[in-house]
Amino acid sequence: MGCLEAGIPPVKRDPLLRSPSVSSTARSRPRSKFARFRLDYLQWVCSVAVFLFFVVLFTMFLPGLKDMNVNPRDLVFLREKIGGLDFGEDVIRFEPSKLVHRFQREAVELKRFSAFNVTLRRFHYRKPQLALVFADLLLDQQQILMVTVGTALRELGYEIQVYSLKGGPAYDVWNNLGVPVTIIQSVDTKNIGIDWLNFDGIVVNSLQAKGVLSCFLQEPFKSLPLLWTINDAALAVRLREYNSSGQQELLNSWKKIFNRATAVVFPNYALPMVFSTFDSGNFFVVPGSPAEALEVDSVVALNEGKPREENGLGSKDFVITIVGSRFFYKGLWLEHALVLKAIQPLLLDCNNDPTSRLRVLIFCGTSSSNYSVAVEAIAQNLKYPGGTVEHKSVDDNVDRFLSEADLVVYGSFLEEKSFPEILVKAMCFGKPIIAPKLSMISKYVDDRVNGFLFPKDNVKALRQIIKQLVSKGKLSSLAQDVALHAKVTARDFMVSDAVEGYAWLLQTVLRLPSEVARPKSIGDLPSEFKKKWMWDMFVTGAGPIYQNSTSGSFSFLDTVEVEWNQTHRESSGMTAGEEPFVYSIWEDQKSTELAAARKKREDDELKDRTDQSHGTWEDVYRSAKRADRAKSDLRERDERELERTGQPLCIYEPFLGEGTWPFLHVTSLYRGIGLSTKGRRPGGDDIDGPSRLLILNDPYYRDVLGDYGAYFGISNRIDRIHKNAWIGFQSWRATARKASLSTVAETALLNSIQSKKYGDALYFWVRMDKDQRNPMQQEFWSFCDSVNAGNCKFAFSEALKRMYGFKHDLTNLPPMPSDGGTWSVMQSWALPTKSFLEFTMFSRMFVDALDAQMYNEHHRTGHCYLSFSKLVKCRTSIAILGCSSCS
Repeated sequence: MGCLEAGIPPVKRDPLLRSPSVSSTARSRPRSKFARFRLDYLQWVCSVAVFLFFVVLFTMFLPGLKDMNVNPRDLVFLREKIGGLDFGEDVIRFEPSKLVHRFQREAVELKRFSAFNVTLRRFHYRKPQLALVFADLLLDQQQILMVTVGTALRELGYEIQVYSLKGGPAYDVWNNLGVPVTIIQSVDTKNIGIDWLNFDGIVVNSLQAKGVLSCFLQEPFKSLPLLWTINDAALAVRLREYNSSGQQELLNSWKKIFNRATAVVFPNYALPMVFSTFDSGNFFVVPGSPAEALEVDSVVALNEGKPREENGLGSKDFVITIVGSRFFYKGLWLEHALVLKAIQPLLLDCNNDPTSRLRVLIFCGTSSSNYSVAVEAIAQNLKYPGGTVEHKSVDDNVDRFLSEADLVVYGSFLEEKSFPEILVKAMCFGKPIIAPKLSMISKYVDDRVNGFLFPKDNVKALRQIIKQLVSKGKLSSLAQDVALHAKVTARDFMVSDAVEGYAWLLQTVLRLPSEVARPKSIGDLPSEFKKKWMWDMFVTGAGPIYQNSTSGSFSFLDTVEVEWNQTHRESSGMTAGEEPFVYSIWEDQKSTELAAARKKREDDELKDRTDQSHGTWEDVYRSAKRADRAKSDLRERDERELERTGQPLCIYEPFLGEGTWPFLHVTSLYRGIGLSTKGRRPGGDDIDGPSRLLILNDPYYRDVLGDYGAYFGISNRIDRIHKNAWIGFQSWRATARKASLSTVAETALLNSIQSKKYGDALYFWVRMDKDQRNPMQQEFWSFCDSVNAGNCKFAFSEALKRMYGFKHDLTNLPPMPSDGGTWSVMQSWALPTKSFLEFTMFSRMFVDALDAQMYNEHHRTGHCYLSFSKLVKCRTSIAILGCSSCS
């Protein structure tokens, strides 16, 4: 076997059969190729013989061999005979323990902090916002799942918006539910103009939405809660190929997405095992999907009217299909042997009719496994006629054979964490099922109602059930009635598991701001939202339509690979045929450079030997200044910079990360200022914020200060970068909400400034009464409290006390006018430059007092009294309202 091929030295054979007269030269002569082949062939034959011997040795201890009177219930006898083998032993299981423990730990920390700081309050001004992202809007199992789950989530109090890269029939389904749908026009991450910060959570429902997933790898969207659902193993197959072929860049791009997701959600416990190498502790399983029922509908429609003979089955054969767990474990052969022993009496029953015969199909393992040898040995030992028992791999068309079966037996005694999908398909086909009484199966199958159950340690009960269901090669009326009832109920299996699973996961993952109302608890959800999938929404005039998502996944991955290979070739700048030509050019260039270096060294040596006239210090100074001016002239001034010089106003747009690029302006009136050295626009004249304010290099203060970091950075030696009489700021989020200055408004603002219509005034264009967080039109302090966990007034008063050195408590805060005007939000305003400097002087003192007040507690626990969440940005909410003015 494999261990014999490596690590054990070859056996030295003594040449006893050789003639003693043979010379040493002849003995040392290498053996012929034929001789070596003959020895290797004999070794192979011996290995196969040893393997078959052990197979027969194991099968000798099966029930019914040495002692036909042994009770099949006596599993202790079997364990003693075969060395203590237990059912379902040696199986690796997936447990989302890391993710669950993290959720539990965060919940405990939040409760501890909430109990310590009792002043936190939650306001119910808006509902939690969710974005559902799809690759397309075709009618498939994921659309049915998400429509069902989304309807339940809306009942719990969520607001949902759908985004898709392509349209499809499901567009009308979501519209009929009152859910807005947006078709994303571009899959380029630099051109997707969506402000994802408007949402409290994102659910991406396909790996084909990779372009959108890449958005969440960039700031400012890196910290948003993100759920990514994976429904098939297509990506796992390709990832293994990438790893073996050395395509590390393509492999790493997918790894980044796996690591970025807050939770990677799978519909069963087998898929996480396939993707186990990419599990960073964020894998989670939400069982339940309409995929099995849809696949059954597709198989029935495709094979309608086709005879059994196409699958090698007789038209009157009685076919029993034995299915089992997705996992292949060492006790499985024993379980199959016990099931075959229980089926054995049907041989006499079916042999009474010469036109029909018994056929037993066992589905297990892959086509590359040698499990067929074990099945054949077991069947021969149990005296099954040749061809009666046949092993089929799961690679075969399992669904087609299930549709042709008369009876389905679940032959695995392994305790599963979710209901077996293969049994759901069998029930949807209308086949009577027999299964062991396992906890997860008993949860959904009622004995003699929609299936038949037997104790896993009482195989005799299985034999009795089979006798009741099969008579003279035909199913009994009881079996037919139970199968019909199961066909109806199986289409809506595990709806409650899916709905409650997603609801629990979202409530656990989301960290809702203080102005957002909590959703209802899962226990308050009416039962009608958990009973059945919403099939009626997807029935067209021609009946339900099913799209195979797995084939679509493979097609998408093919496209990704082609694009990656093309980009890789372009970046390398050559093709395989050009490599020899480029190498020859490189050799010529190398020899030329060596010759030039040799000549330069000789010239330098000759130059050192000659007398040189030394200039004065004035000549050296003039030469240095001349070189410095020449260096500065090399950088041509940008056209926008030249136009900006003669303008009265320059509006700065603070931004962080590539995710903000689609919302930044490129005209001369605007100029960007990056809060981080990373994520700056290439080829632009953006200001590097950290180089002007070193504290922005600290991620903690960069996140805490927010736009105020840009204010302080520009005000530091402002004359070096800003030479305009007026200065303005506009948030990129204002552009995302379509609340930024229009072309007409820009012209009106410039005319008003040049004409000095209002003198030294502050102009703003994003109003608090239009803010989506303030639907009840609250006044300043009430709105400020709502976005700061009820502690806005307290924070202001404590900061003012520290600024001015007050020893007593402040009972009255600065009066805020309420004369029918409105307040500015989102930091979008303009004012004279000298007034801006006065504003920043006061703001720096205020921010310093606020930081001194909260720094220690925030660093020690990660919490502050302005937020319910453990976030580093918990003070940004006050910064959003820091600059306010009444109109």
